[in-house]
Amino acid sequence: MAEKSTRRKPFEERIPEDVRQHARTARDEVRAGLQAFFPPEVLEHGRKARKEMLLAWRGMIDAVLERMDEQKI
Repeated sequence: MAEKSTRRKPFEERIPEDVRQHARTARDEVRAGLQAFFPPEVLEHGRKARKEMLLAWRGMIDAVLERMDEQKI
């Protein structure tokens, strides 16, 4: 099982906990509404499309890093 990362939470000190909880609840309700509205196949297609876009960005970043290494920038 993956461990949780220790990421910064910049708004934790500035936004009250009850406001953040309402935002989380709203997000969860919107997600549930979309899941009820769209067939599971559409949601799965969207997930796969997001993954492909991230893989494309990874490939572009890797290519730029290789060019930088070759040019010793």
